[in-house]
Amino acid sequence: MTAPRIAVLLPCWNEAVAIGRVVADFRAALPEAVVYVIDNNSTDGTRDIARAAGAQVRREMLQGKGHVIRRAFADIEADIYVLADGDDTYDAATAPEMVRLLCEERLDMVTGQRVTDIAAAYRPGHRLGNRVLTGMVAAIFGNRISDMLSGYRVFSRRFVKSFPALAAGFETETEFTVHALELKMPVGEVKTAYRDRPAGSASKLRTYRDGMRILHTIVVLVKEERPLQFFSLAALVLLLAALALGLPVVFEYLRSGLVPRLPTALLATGLVLISFLSQAVGLILDSVSRGRKELKRLAYLAIPALDTTP
Repeated sequence: MTAPRIAVLLPCWNEAVAIGRVVADFRAALPEAVVYVIDNNSTDGTRDIARAAGAQVRREMLQGKGHVIRRAFADIEADIYVLADGDDTYDAATAPEMVRLLCEERLDMVTGQRVTDIAAAYRPGHRLGNRVLTGMVAAIFGNRISDMLSGYRVFSRRFVKSFPALAAGFETETEFTVHALELKMPVGEVKTAYRDRPAGSASKLRTYRDGMRILHTIVVLVKEERPLQFFSLAALVLLLAALALGLPVVFEYLRSGLVPRLPTALLATGLVLISFLSQAVGLILDSVSRGRKELKRLAYLAIPALDTTP
């Protein structure tokens, strides 16, 4: 068996303070890998430092991590892809264990589950947001990944070349998770140290803005991947609102034979009709979603699995 081609992908934007050390650490941890720095419009010399450290530098002009991931997955050819942020917060020494687990267990994605006691590295608000958002995805799509927002992943070629990569920003990690869970891919996790950013390096993550974008992405993915549940819930809410408005009108009619609140009766009737329409839309889109899922599964199976036979 020939050794698998390993590509280390390091998305970065103005990481001159950290990128040289990050490239050196991953080259030492995975000497057989090619390290790629995908620069996202840096203005601080990140590209030059990365080249000097031995990385191959690519550029993506559209701003946002999701755009960087889309470009890297499309252009870079390998059998195994190691993805980490270029800000020196992830431990490169964990990468060999993640790659080993991917190969030995024939997995499609291994997530680096962040472990840290440094409050500044993983702020309480970020921890809470991650738990809430991860719990939402686990409840809907399956509870097999405990750190959905981790930026440290190892992927098989099958995963990378079948991943649609539609996100623009940090919500791309949510897409990774849902893509793997929806296609029932074999996945694993490895605990990894998570540290604070080096002095002089600023985080690009905005807690509330990016949290809302991730929440919006979850809602959109539920609508796209689970339309029957999504529209059934909408139908139930509309039906309950119609009953709350319409039952007093019905009771008044049964008591007096009059309909004194005609606008309310019309509104309740309209809500019932929209409720039934929402349920019908859910049934139709559920069949469409099943067809899309079958096509995505066939695209996944069209890519040969990694040969790990000794």
